[in-house]
Amino acid sequence: MISYRATLDVPRELVQFTAKLLAAERRRRGTPAGSRALTCFWEAVLALRWFRDRTSPGALARDHGISRATAYRYLDEVIEVLAAQAPDLHQALERAKDTGLSHIILDGKIIPCDRCKEPAISVKGQVIDLWYSGKAHTHGGNIQGGARSRRVPAMDLTGGAGLGARHHRRPHPRPARPLPRRRHRIAHSRRPRV
Repeated sequence: MISYRATLDVPRELVQFTAKLLAAERRRRGTPAGSRALTCFWEAVLALRWFRDRTSPGALARDHGISRATAYRYLDEVIEVLAAQAPDLHQALERAKDTGLSHIILDGKIIPCDRCKEPAISVKGQVIDLWYSGKAHTHGGNIQGGARSRRVPAMDLTGGAGLGARHHRRPHPRPARPLPRRRHRIAHSRRPRV
């Protein structure tokens, strides 16, 4: 086996911000100091590596000297802490109103994921999968956002990494494929922008 050093290309301020959120969550839970395998800083690094590089939880666990189960738990904790920072729809619309926007465009994207499946009973009484999107014909989480006219982002409406295709639930931690780069649309769109 060959060991090597690597650089994570995220600002140090982002790691520190995430670490502060984790420290506050640990205080809220009453976690005793020194009882965790990783400090808040290294837990933030672990999660940001997962978000940025799609590093597998097994590799993250090995690199940080923790078990794979602990790596999954730490990823879950970071996702929850970051998701708590996002506004819900009512707060986002109120913020848009307060900033003087006359209108915003609400849109979403299904992020494919193969590790989420949860059966439920539909309104018609059939067994369905909460994470399956019939429109996209795939399993995944729904990321939603608001934009001003000209598609300039106004706000993020998500709860963080993935909301369920049918209702707001967080998927099992696993990175989705990278988003395709947006191309500017010159032709008319299917639905009118109001």
